[in-house]
Formats: sequence, C-alpha cells, structure tokens
Amino acid sequence: MLSTQSEDPAADDRSNAAPVRTRPVENAAGSTADRARVAESGRYDELRGSAAATEATPPMAHWREFFAQLDGDGPAGLDKRLEILRRRVRDNGITYNVHADARQGATRPWSLDLFPLLITPGDWAGIERGVLQRTRLLNAMLDDLYGPQTILRDALLPPALVTGHPGYVRTMHGVRPAGGTWLHIAAFDLARAPDGEWRLVSQRTQGPSGLGYLLENRLIVSGLFPQPFHDLRVQRLAASYRALLQSMQDMSPAGRNSRIVLLTPGPLSETYFEHAYLARYLGLTLVEGSDLSARDNRLYLKTLQGLEPVHGVLGRLDDDYLDPLELRPDSALGVPGLLQAMRAGNLLLANAPGAGFLESPGMLGFLPGLAERLLGEPLLLSSVPTWWCGEQLAFDEAMPQLAQSVIKPTYPPGVQGGERFEPVIGGTLSAAMLDTWRARIAAQPDNYTVQSWLPFSQAPTWRSRDADTGPAHERIVPCSATLRVFVISDGPGAWRVLPGGLTRIASPDRLSNVSMQRGGSSVDTWVMTEGAVDATTMLREHLGPDDLLKRSRTISSRAAENLFWLGRYTERSVNIARLARAALDRLGAEVDDDSTAQVLVLDALCRENRMIPADTPPASHSPREFERALSAALLRTDDGLTSVAFCLQGMCGTAAAIRERLSREQWRLIADALGQFDESGRTASGARGWSSHEALRALERLNIHLGAITGAQTDHMTRDDGWRLLSIGRQIDRLEFLGGVLATAFGTGAVHEHDGFELVLELFDSAITYRSQFQRHFDIAPLLDLLVLDADNPRSLAWVAQTLRGRLSKVERSERHELSDLARIVPEIAAWPLRELCEPGQDGLYRPLLDRLTACRDALWKLSERIGERYFSHVREAETTLWG
Repeated sequence: MLSTQSEDPAADDRSNAAPVRTRPVENAAGSTADRARVAESGRYDELRGSAAATEATPPMAHWREFFAQLDGDGPAGLDKRLEILRRRVRDNGITYNVHADARQGATRPWSLDLFPLLITPGDWAGIERGVLQRTRLLNAMLDDLYGPQTILRDALLPPALVTGHPGYVRTMHGVRPAGGTWLHIAAFDLARAPDGEWRLVSQRTQGPSGLGYLLENRLIVSGLFPQPFHDLRVQRLAASYRALLQSMQDMSPAGRNSRIVLLTPGPLSETYFEHAYLARYLGLTLVEGSDLSARDNRLYLKTLQGLEPVHGVLGRLDDDYLDPLELRPDSALGVPGLLQAMRAGNLLLANAPGAGFLESPGMLGFLPGLAERLLGEPLLLSSVPTWWCGEQLAFDEAMPQLAQSVIKPTYPPGVQGGERFEPVIGGTLSAAMLDTWRARIAAQPDNYTVQSWLPFSQAPTWRSRDADTGPAHERIVPCSATLRVFVISDGPGAWRVLPGGLTRIASPDRLSNVSMQRGGSSVDTWVMTEGAVDATTMLREHLGPDDLLKRSRTISSRAAENLFWLGRYTERSVNIARLARAALDRLGAEVDDDSTAQVLVLDALCRENRMIPADTPPASHSPREFERALSAALLRTDDGLTSVAFCLQGMCGTAAAIRERLSREQWRLIADALGQFDESGRTASGARGWSSHEALRALERLNIHLGAITGAQTDHMTRDDGWRLLSIGRQIDRLEFLGGVLATAFGTGAVHEHDGFELVLELFDSAITYRSQFQRHFDIAPLLDLLVLDADNPRSLAWVAQTLRGRLSKVERSERHELSDLARIVPEIAAWPLRELCEPGQDGLYRPLLDRLTACRDALWKLSERIGERYFSHVREAETTLWG
C-alpha cells in the first residue's frame, strides 16, 4: 500500500535532516526492545535506524536506553501502562469529533499509542533549520503576493495557484499585518524517506491544528515514563506556547495589556476539544463569532458587563468564514466587520487571513525557485517531488510515473471545477484505472497535482493483549509514522520551532494511511537535547497586588447563556427524573380507588411537562398503557417531548459549549450521565421496549449521577457571575416546577387525599423534613408552611425565591444597571400570608394560593426573557447605540 496525506488536523510530519547515526548498544538478548518486529521491507526502521534492518539488527542507543528501564516490567507492565493511558484519555475527555462515524456517534476518544517517537538532537537540528527557512519563505511570499506581486509578474508562480485559489483573499491586497508577520503558527507535515532523510509532504498555513492534542499527548505519555523522559533529556514545550502568547500581545494594538481571544467554530468542530484545551492552557477567552461585535472599526467581546475591547484573535476558523460582509456571505460563524477592524490597525489576527492558498500541493514544486529569488538561498529541507499538472512540462513528466505516485486535488472542492476526492494512490490502481485517471487529468490538468509516493518510516508501537498480534514476543509492532512540526511566532519577523510535534501512525494493517479519520492513531514526540532542558512554565511569575486587582475573569455573553441553560437543564433533569420515578413506581402497583388522587396529579404533571405523547390515554383509565407510554418516552428526543433524554442532551450540549470553564471531573460526570442512561435504554429495550422496572432502575442510577453533578456545581465552581447565572437558571426551573406541582395538587383537590399529600412531599423532596416536624398530621397549614414559606427549607418556594433574588442582585451589582432591577420581578413569597393561603373558597379551591402561583409562573417567564435581553443579546445596549 502507498502513502497518502490526509487533511485532518492531526496530520503527519517529518523533516529532511539526515539522521544522526547513533552507535547501537550491544544487543542484550531477551530485552524488551528485542521483541520488536522489523519494519516492512524498503521502509526506514525508526527503532533500528535503517531501511535494511533485519531481526538481528540491534536497536539504536536512545531506543535501547528507553526500553532498558522497562525490561523489568515485561508485557504485563506495558499492558498496565496502556490501560492507564486509555483511562486518562477517557477521564480527561479528550475527543476527536468524526461526524461521519455512525458507529461511534459524533465524538470518539482521541487515539494515542503508548510509545513515543524519539528524535535525536542531530535530526532535530536539521528539521529546525529547514522549517524555519520555509516559514521565512512563506511569509515573504505573502508579503509580495498581497503587495507588489513581483513573483507573479516575473512568472515565478502561476496566477492560477494564487488568485485562482479560494484561499487567496483579495480584500487583503495592500494590507500589511502588524509586525510584518502573516504567519503566527505554521505547520509542516514531514516524512522520513528510506535513506533516512526527512522530506516535506505538505504545509499548513490556515490555523493548523494539533497544538492542543500534542500537549495532551505529552502530559499523558511523559507521566507514564517519567524516568526515561528525564534520562533522555527530552526538551519541554511550555516556552513555545508562552512565546506565541507574548508575541501576539507585543504585536497587538494594546501591547501587553491586549485582550486576546481564541475564535472557534463551536462544539461541532472536529477539534473542539483542542480549542477549549488551548484556551484554558493559554489563559484566553474561548469565543464563537456570535460572542463578538465589530463597531467603529474595532472588535468587542459581548460580556455580562457590556462590550469590552478585543485586540487580538487566535483563529481556529477557516478564512472564508471570518467575515460575512467581505468573504462568505452565508457564514454564521464569523463577525461582520472583522477584516475592517484589522485593516484599520485595531486588531491582530493570527494567522492573518489569506494564507490558505499556500496549502495547495501544487505550490511545492515552485518553492525552490522562490527561495532563491526571495531569500537568496537554496531550500534546506527537500519536499517530496511534486508536479502541478497545469504546466505542460510537469504534466508530461508526471504522467509516465503515475503508477508510482499519489494524485491529489490542487483546489478545494467546487473551485475551478475542483472535485472532492481523497488522494489516490497510483500503485493500487489497475492499468485500466490508471488510463481513466490519465484521461481525467488531461481533461482538466489544473485541478490535479501528482506527488511521488514516499514509503513512510515505521516506529515501534505496543499492541495490547486483546489485539490480534500473534505471540507475546511480537507485540512491539512497527507502524508507519508521520510528523507535524509547528513553527510559532517569536516576535515581529521572528519564529521558533516547537521542540516536539504531533506524530501520527497508521494501524498495523494499513501501512501508510495515517488519517485519524480512518483508524490512525497518534504518539507523543520526544525531541532529545544535548544542551539544557528548558524549564519555562506557563505559570506567571512575580504576580503582585496590582496584578491581582486587574484579574477579573471575563464571562462572554455566550458562555453566560450556556451556564444559565446548563443550570436550567440540570434542574429540569432532576425534576423530570424524579417525576418519572414517582409515576412509574405508583403506576407499577395496582391502581384502586384509594390511589386515584395521585394518579390524577401524575397524569396532569406528565402532560404539563410534556413527558408523554398528547394522545396517550388517561392514566386513570388505562394505567398500564400510560405506564408503557411514559417508559418509552423517557428516551425520546422528538415530537416536542421534554423527556429525560432530552433534558440530559440539553445539559450535555450546553456543557460542551463551555468546556473550558468546567473541570474534567464535572464534564465527565455530565457526559457519563447521558451516556449511561442512553446505554441502559439501548441495552434493555428492543422490539419489546424496556419495562417500567428496567426504566426505574435506570432512573435510580441516573439519580446518583445527577446528585454528583449538582454537588459539583454547588461546591466546586468559582462563585463568579457565570456561576450565579447557572444558579439562577436552576432556581428558575426549580421554582417553576415546584409551583406547578402545588398548583396541580391543589387545583385537582388531590392534596386532600393521603396519597396525593404524600406525592407532593415526595416531589418536593421534603417528606422526611415534614414527618420530623409534624409527624403524621396531614394538614394543609403545615404543608404550606413547609413547602411555601419556610425560608430554611431549600425546597420551599420562599427559599428558592429568596436565593434567586440574591443571585440576581449580586449579578446586577457587578454591572452598570439599576440595583435589583431584575430581582424585583421575583415575588416575595416569604411575605405571602399563611392564613390567606389556607382559606378555601366556596368552590373548595384555594384561590389566593392558585392566583399567586399563576402570577409567580408568569413572573418567571418575564424574568427569563429579561435576563436574555440584558445579558445574552444586549438588546438594550444595541438600542442605546442606535438611538442614543
């Protein structure tokens, strides 16, 4: 099988420096390293340092040193380490979203192998020089192509590869970014050839991904092998991340006081985990386009405190989505006016828009000549031989060797007739298919680029005992490996290379397809150094009192809205699950005349909360059919039902949108709650559907999860305005649900029956409290006193309303709005007169209570709408701006 370069974010990397031929250590029979299989014929063996290695060839010295400390563990020890690795990936919530994977759903765990890829100081020195030179070249090309365009005028580069590519942003012509730096992050996908040389396969210039994943890889793998990591003098990574942040601040309009944000497409992005992880690691605010507003040639962040200026954007969004006014008009991900703010000098964009055309594989063949012209020096790092078929000479040279090449699209799909197809490996095609491809290329040669096939080198990987890898001594398996190297801005016109990279490996049965989307995995990359190991940390040093006064955690309006709805969905999940448990538990028993009251209440509450289809027969007439309908509806998320699954999905979705604000433990609790409830339903249900008994067991397990989630929200989150809005969301939903329970119980008269009375106490989660205070006196006055007016009962309406008013007042005091403006909307339930509430009318209904509960519900709807206007959509602020 032949090699192919994937477009997914964890792309391959290798450099072209000649490997340092480290002298192998004497072969000690029986060592862990000697269990490794040899690489496939014709491929460079990373372990043994040769493409002609045999089973008798000893491992390289650095690999032997790595494995020497593992010899005492044996296969069982390595299996244990692999188990820990997988658990950490799962516990840390490291995901790579593959939306086309129907088997695993929208997300799947990040794939990480146990062993790192070791790179010697000599190898790395060559890689470093080569990619730094290429970054200078690409930056110089952008300066020219968005300026005088001499390289186009002198025919050093075909215009079709520049202005004919959608990655060329015409509105950037004549613009020079801050510090003359177009590329703040560039990535180079490298592969080691059979001769040991590193060669460039492709380059990434439009917000390349991988910086977050490689950091997680490092934290996990280095923790599993701390002694080899120390003894091999592996260079650390923090200095590069710190340099990126500092260089962006230095080149931003406000200098070191600049506010930098990380712009993400959102939770549906394949690499959203990385966006949230990087934002947290770098201390940046994670934003989506809807969080930002461009006004008067400046960019602002919508926060709870109003609009706050933004001076720099680290983009994780394709260029054409950045600004719907000037680029893609149907983009809902960008910010109208963003490019104008940058052109006015009020905003730094990293990377500057317009570098996407450099990613075309057709570019590679022209770079050697451009290096001579723009840099006055030859390229140090060779690329894999590449021919853009739009040139006749290149076409004539490429066609005879198509069987030994890879066919790649020059342009993205839809551009100049560009087709959507994966790179095609000529060696896998029949003679007839090769002729077909030659005809296709001849018909539209500009659309195709041909690249020589390069057999990737193979690195040792550990196969777990459950893998089909044969005998134990063959469990160290060579897999094709590629490396992505990152170059990071280090000030105006200066760059540094991150000493590591994102290495991907193919599965053992696919010699060269390293795509994460097609079964590939990743490994940590250890760059060894002969000098000092950098001790830089991302922790800020010498933080003084003045710094502390400035450190207020910014809460974007989108984050605040998601926190608010996280609170609402959490509380809703708790209440709906409690109501479902009560209904299934009671309907599972025989329904007689003594239980009619509670059945009426349960039926009414399930319908009011849209937990069952509207055409479900009344529970009093067909309790079994009602029970079956309720059980089946628990898992449904369609037809407008507010099922348990629907509430859990809402909770998980809002949490996913603010992952950078949640601890890993809290995120795992939320994801597990949804996953395990869904799994319980799929396991128990089939053609027969799951029984009420199975549903009750699943709800009991869910109750434990929800208790942990609400506990984490209460005890483990910082008490900032974001947390207050989460709490406000919970209290609104709690007050609405509990008020609805009382209104239904008193409206139907069920509260006068023993079972109806008990059901109300259960749904308020106050049965034990009531009995401890009033024993078994089932009277209206003590019930209303406990459930409505008792300010010491966290489940009473008065306590919830009091808490809600307090949270709202605190949020409003931190904002420039009238104190307690929103809090006044919440009724002062503690002031409701108990004697009046307990007086029934001539019709037997408690009208004063029911009227107050109706008014309370209406006030909550008004409050929720006003919160959205004020904090999430900034309606009032927009009106002030427009009408002054």
